[in-house]
Amino acid sequence: MGKKGGKPFIVLTLGKGWFFKFTQTKRETPNSRIKTVSKNPIRNGKAQLTQEHFRITRLKGTERPHSGELCSIYDEGQYNCVCCNTPLFDSTIKFESSSGWPSFTQPIKENAIKYVKDTTLGMIRVEVLCNTCDAHLGHIFPDGPEPSGLRYCINSESMVLDTK
Repeated sequence: MGKKGGKPFIVLTLGKGWFFKFTQTKRETPNSRIKTVSKNPIRNGKAQLTQEHFRITRLKGTERPHSGELCSIYDEGQYNCVCCNTPLFDSTIKFESSSGWPSFTQPIKENAIKYVKDTTLGMIRVEVLCNTCDAHLGHIFPDGPEPSGLRYCINSESMVLDTK
């Protein structure tokens, strides 16, 4: 932890030159993580999502390992956000990680994903969100294959596969 301009910050290094810097601006409480204002009210409402989609994408839940429908599907297409249909990942960068969740080496576009420090469960991790609607997708880890060395570990319930 360092200090820049009077604000504490944490640099989390994931290896292979990837790092994320988080500036601490206020103390986070469990309820401060849940946003009540939606950027995309048409598809973000609870009525538009299944209970499981809502629990994972809006309440930052996690599906059980190996339970997601998209975990073992390797069809061609792109994986879109279940809430707003924003393209997130391409099927060509999906790989078998044996983690129990769909895994990708990088997003479809650099700005498709938002990165947020996650200190739940007594550890520091990097949470990944849809950059359009803030839907919780999963986490990123530094144990993926080349060329990035990263593993985007994503909940099946947070995505839909578009095979067009």
